[in-house]
Amino acid sequence: MSNRGADRGRGRGFRGHSPSGRGSPDDGHRGGFRGGRDRGGFRGGDRGGFSARGRGGPREQGGIFAPGPATIDARLSDKSESALVASFKGIKLDRDDIPLRPDFGTRGKQVKLRANFFPVKIPKRPLYEYEVTISPTNRTAMRRVRRRIFQLAEQSSDWRHKGLQGNVAHDHSSKLISAKKLDQPLRVKVPFFDEDEDGPTPNGPEYTLTIQYSRDIDTQGLLSYLEGQSQYRGYDILPVISALNVVLSAYPNRSGGSGVMVGRNRFFFPSEASPAILGGGLEAWKGFYSSVRPSHNQLMVNVNVCTTAFYTPGNLARAMVDFQEFSFGARGNAFVKGVRIKTTHLGYKKTVKSLASFNARQHSFETDEYGKVTVENYFKRKYKITLKQPDLPLVDVGGTKANYLPAELCEILPNQPFRGKLTDEHTASMITYAAKPPNINATSIVNRGLNELGFRQGAGPLGAFGISIGTEMAVVPGRILPPPGIKYGAGTPQVDDRASWNLRNVRFAKGASLSNWAVLLIKDGNNRDEFSSTSDPELMKTMKGFADMCKNSGMNVNNVPPVVLQCDLPRKDRSDLTRAQAIGAIRDSLRSMKSKPNLVLVLLSNGDKHIYSGIKHLCDSYLDLATVCVHSAKIRKEKGQLQYFANVALKVNMKLGGVNHALDQANMIWLKQMPTMLMGIDVTHPGPGSTKGTPSIAAVVASCDTSFAQYPASMVIQETKKEMVTNLAKLVGERLVLFQKRNQSLPQRILVYRDGVSEGQFQIVVDEELPAIRQACTQFDKGKSPYRPKITIVICGKRHHTRFFPTEAENADRDGNPKPGTVVDRGVTAIYHFDFFLQAHGGLQGTTRPTHYYVVHDDIGFKADELQGLTNAVSYMFARATKAVSLVSPAYYADLACERGRCYLHRLLQGIGSSGGSTRSGQDDEEQVFREATQMWHNGVSGPALKDTMFYL
Repeated sequence: MSNRGADRGRGRGFRGHSPSGRGSPDDGHRGGFRGGRDRGGFRGGDRGGFSARGRGGPREQGGIFAPGPATIDARLSDKSESALVASFKGIKLDRDDIPLRPDFGTRGKQVKLRANFFPVKIPKRPLYEYEVTISPTNRTAMRRVRRRIFQLAEQSSDWRHKGLQGNVAHDHSSKLISAKKLDQPLRVKVPFFDEDEDGPTPNGPEYTLTIQYSRDIDTQGLLSYLEGQSQYRGYDILPVISALNVVLSAYPNRSGGSGVMVGRNRFFFPSEASPAILGGGLEAWKGFYSSVRPSHNQLMVNVNVCTTAFYTPGNLARAMVDFQEFSFGARGNAFVKGVRIKTTHLGYKKTVKSLASFNARQHSFETDEYGKVTVENYFKRKYKITLKQPDLPLVDVGGTKANYLPAELCEILPNQPFRGKLTDEHTASMITYAAKPPNINATSIVNRGLNELGFRQGAGPLGAFGISIGTEMAVVPGRILPPPGIKYGAGTPQVDDRASWNLRNVRFAKGASLSNWAVLLIKDGNNRDEFSSTSDPELMKTMKGFADMCKNSGMNVNNVPPVVLQCDLPRKDRSDLTRAQAIGAIRDSLRSMKSKPNLVLVLLSNGDKHIYSGIKHLCDSYLDLATVCVHSAKIRKEKGQLQYFANVALKVNMKLGGVNHALDQANMIWLKQMPTMLMGIDVTHPGPGSTKGTPSIAAVVASCDTSFAQYPASMVIQETKKEMVTNLAKLVGERLVLFQKRNQSLPQRILVYRDGVSEGQFQIVVDEELPAIRQACTQFDKGKSPYRPKITIVICGKRHHTRFFPTEAENADRDGNPKPGTVVDRGVTAIYHFDFFLQAHGGLQGTTRPTHYYVVHDDIGFKADELQGLTNAVSYMFARATKAVSLVSPAYYADLACERGRCYLHRLLQGIGSSGGSTRSGQDDEEQVFREATQMWHNGVSGPALKDTMFYL
């Protein structure tokens, strides 16, 4: 699953400089900041970059967290884990059961790592779950009101007298967990009043909490599951894990506490230091994530740092204007919707519902005192207030009936998370703020984190439940796998200790032909960076230098100079937020060429995402024309120009059908044993601020050559926010047809890397997607010879909070992160199933995040060393980088294909429907949105020039 940024770092070129680009800030996924994916892939100027605003400051020094002797947890050194795995051989599985762990890996250098997991001790007695209902239901749909009702209930005498105080934990909504059985029936009456009111009024609202027994929650079954008892293999631990998470959340989420819960299991606290100012009315807060996790012979709680955006308290009008001016296309409604404010003229508190389409001078209404009057005049006459910004849109703070106020009379209340979509500029600032070295993050976790969460002191109801939490991180065994050999057409680069190499004195494994190409010069008012015109001598020199680089890298380049076009874009206009007029001008320029080129090199004026998305949509879906976008400022800059040329050449060669590099013979043995296909599958969903009903996008990529370099893609749109691929059989069938065409045979093995599926959906992949892949194979049946290749499916997870911290400097990189190739399959992994964590890449900045690989089906029959080594090696095959990437290449390619698909639905993803308005309301017809999306999709990439290429790279 993905809703992702596009700036992903750079590759290395001739100069061999240290790689730079996005790191992997520690973050959350729902409600927390996800940020960059730290994959180490080459961006090559293909998408607009952006500079981080907000607070800079010196970068904290990286290093080893808690250096000194470390002892692996006793439960992992007593050989019980190995004995458990050996016992699995006697268990008979059904055909589509999730496979059990075959063994543990042994290859590589043995290392000790700390993991951000802390032991949890639970009693053997049961917990008791209750369902809470609130009556009447009026206003209880609002989270704020529910929290207030529970806060008042806890202060009531009923709460004390009925045995609830100190014995229960709840989620401020519908679930309550008790350490002891409660009397039934159980009701608590709550006279309601808001925090800024003195107390309940005689005729004020009153709510009743009805606490109804639901079930006993057995902890003994969980303890048997942790031991790996065979009869507990299919045991559902979710109820007890969910209950324990409610108990562990009780203290940081307590009524009247300083913590703010955002999403699930993420708690943010006002810091002693000032928050980082992101600009545009927002600031960044740090917080902590906690979640109970099972592991071998020990229940654990995973604790991590996370970062999210909050509103900066202050005047709403000023903040709204700042937000809109912060980034072209940023909409005021996205900023104000849902924000809680206090009015300055009367002092009451309200929640902003939306931004009006009219201002204080335009809107008038009937009054008893003044007749029909404008909002501006009303405030002048009624309150003697002269509005300073009467031209700003009004905000609606009403309930079912509209109530419009001038934004300048509203103050944003403190401690409010921003739940909308961050602008690219905000995202860049968040990355800068969130990317802290591992020793800084680990120290924050064990000190402030354990204190704020109440784990160190056993705070809140933990004692009543008999729960205690250790304060030392788990120490687990890991291994550092050696890097594979990299093979080029000429020259053998050396992989350094950051899993990176350079292109000096090497030639592509297979050079494509660069002929009949064109250059499109975009002019968009950025005179400082743009070339002056198509006849600019510097432009001619730059293009010749780039062509020479392609030739020196092994491509076949003819001596005919490219056709050079210039397109002067119309100026930015807020009535055309996605710059459709500019894309129209680009279309006219490209269509003016006498003959169609094989590839267009687009010289972008700046990092405007609307221009980038529009060009890709136009050329991929309508013109069937390969494009590579670069920044004029970067390609003309003399410093690092050869490196930039080389990085762009990586993409050009692949898009034209070449092969940049492959693995050496030793690392290709398994792949070449028999015809094999590597496949990547991903789905991306509309994010916050998208038009309601915008489809999700699914992509399937698959290898089709013996070098495992070319991965053409099949892409479709499907039901909004559906994770499973609806039309998977068709997409897989298309990949098999191309494989057969290129190899005159079908693969005997298909290894699928499936990106972005949450743990709760693993079985659904087996139940729904595996049969679809099998169905795709049946179309190649011949009489009595059915086509049944061996299929293995590995889920790739990046959206987790597991982090590893080396205990010795010799096993760490210069920042204190694990070295590339670090793999962990013991201690914090699944008890029964076949999974492992692998950090194939070298971290760029911040604390590196490994990828979690989880095998959900395995016809091939992998052993641990075999699959771990192969996955590590294939992470070095990402074609547009000269380094290992953090997500195995087929899955990464599927993610990039999904990202490209987002360009085709760009307008809807920006929240702009066909009417040109903003996000549609819940009542709007989602079928109409899907029809609109289908028109925009324009049958995806179906032209003969692009459909069997890596156009998305």
